[in-house]
Amino acid sequence: MTTETADSAAERRRGLRYALGCYAVWGLFPLYWYPLEGTMPAMQLMAQRVAWSALFALAVLLGRRQGCEVLAVLRRPRLLAVFAASSLLIGANWLVYLWAITNRHVLDASLGYFINPLCNVFLGFVVLKERLNRTQWLAILLALAGILWLAVPAGQVPWVSLLLAASFSCYALIRKLAPIGALPGLALETFLLLPFAIAYLWWCGANGTLVGFGSLNALQSAVLLGSGAATTLPLLMFAAGAKRIPLSLLGILQYFSPTIQLLLGLALFGETLDGGRLAGYAWVWLGVAVFLFGAWRTARKAA
Repeated sequence: MTTETADSAAERRRGLRYALGCYAVWGLFPLYWYPLEGTMPAMQLMAQRVAWSALFALAVLLGRRQGCEVLAVLRRPRLLAVFAASSLLIGANWLVYLWAITNRHVLDASLGYFINPLCNVFLGFVVLKERLNRTQWLAILLALAGILWLAVPAGQVPWVSLLLAASFSCYALIRKLAPIGALPGLALETFLLLPFAIAYLWWCGANGTLVGFGSLNALQSAVLLGSGAATTLPLLMFAAGAKRIPLSLLGILQYFSPTIQLLLGLALFGETLDGGRLAGYAWVWLGVAVFLFGAWRTARKAA
C-alpha cells in the first residue's frame, strides 16, 4: 500500500468516526434534554438554546477566524434573505423537536428523521428537477402509505414527524442552494434568531413566567448552558465527516440517529406502539429499507 493510499484510508476512517459520532450525539439528544423536562415551556427552552448557541458559535467562529464569511453574507442582501429563511426553518425544527422530547413524543421525533431523507429525495425531484428511479419512487410511496395509515386507520396524524421532516428537508434544500461553511452558516442563523429569542425571554421576564437559573438545579443549569456546545459541535463533526467519506455512505449512516431515538423512546421513556401505530411505522421502515437497498445497489454499480 502506497503512502497516498494509506493516508486516504486513514482519512476515510477518521471521517467515519466523525459521522458516527455526530449521529450518535443527535440520537442521544433525548437523554441530553431529559433533565429539563417539565421545567419550562418548549418555546422558552428554544429561546435559551438559540442564545447559548449564538454565544458558543461566536466564540468558535472567532477562534477559527471564520468571521469574514459571515460578514461577506451581510454585504449580500439576497443571500442574507436566504439565510433569514433558513434560520426560520431551523428554528421551527428545533422548537418542534424540543416540544416532542419534553412531552414524551420521542417515537414521533424518530419517525420524522426516518422520513426526512425520503423528503429530501422528493424535494430534489420537485424543486431541482432531479430524476428518480423506480426504487426511490417505491420507497416514497411506501413511506406515504405509512403516513396515511397513521392518519386514517390509526387515527393519529403524525404532525410532529411531518413537521420535523418537512422543516429539515426544506432547510437542507436552502442550504444546498446557498452554500456556506457549516460553522459560519449556523452562526449566522443563530445570530438572526437571537433578537427574537432575547425579546421573547425579556417578555417572559416582564410577565413573571421566565424560568431563571435560580429555579434550576446544578444539572439542569449545566444542560442549559451546554446547549450551545451540544448544538454546534455535532454540526462541525458532520461537516468534517462529509468531507472525508462518500455521500452515499453518509446517507446510510444518518439512520443511526433515529434508530437510537426509537430505542430510547421504547426502552427508557416508556412510550409504546399499539398495533395501529406499529403498522404505520412498519410501512415507513419498509420504505426506508427499499431506499437503502437502492442506494447500496447504485453505489455498487458505480464501484
